[in-house]
Amino acid sequence: MTSWANAPDPIPGGFCAVLLAGGRGSRLDGVDKAGVELEGRTLLEHALDALIDAAEVVVVGDQVPTERPVTFVREDPRHGGPVAALLTGVDALLRRPRTLGVLAVDMPRVDAETFRRLHEAADIGGDRPRDGARLVDPDGRGALAMVLDPARLAAVRPSREAQHGMALRDLLRPLDLAAVPARGEEHRDIDTWRDLRDLRERAEG
Repeated sequence: MTSWANAPDPIPGGFCAVLLAGGRGSRLDGVDKAGVELEGRTLLEHALDALIDAAEVVVVGDQVPTERPVTFVREDPRHGGPVAALLTGVDALLRRPRTLGVLAVDMPRVDAETFRRLHEAADIGGDRPRDGARLVDPDGRGALAMVLDPARLAAVRPSREAQHGMALRDLLRPLDLAAVPARGEEHRDIDTWRDLRDLRERAEG
């Protein structure tokens, strides 16, 4: 696989994104989260809608049909954790991103406006740039929805051996990330059947 990082003349890509969709779903009885439906659409479809502004999207997960052209990859070995998945996705990008979006597939309330706010807070390439911006819940905890400066991510990238099993907070710790407060239910993820039921009930109510 030839990535933008080592291609002789990579295509300028502007905003590109990595969608993390390959988790075990252990608290969902092993069900593939990407295929779980909410409001008549799969979580994968919701996530791709949120990344509509991205020039290119790499999905780290099992390949399924999509309305939008995307690239599917899997980390090797499988289920190596979010850091291994993220960096595998970065390596699969064909374009040279100016900004890198990262999103977990189980956050159906994140939308395109969320990523626009993240870009505004990160100000990558602007007068007061940060290393990126991350969505945070009402308690200040980071969610798996963020925009990163690809060059800064490359600067803190661990070895291939260290990636697997590495906690995402350890990868991100050296980076200066702006905290973007979630609006409404943007920070909600679906880890359990109860999470899914609650989101469905609130949508119906």
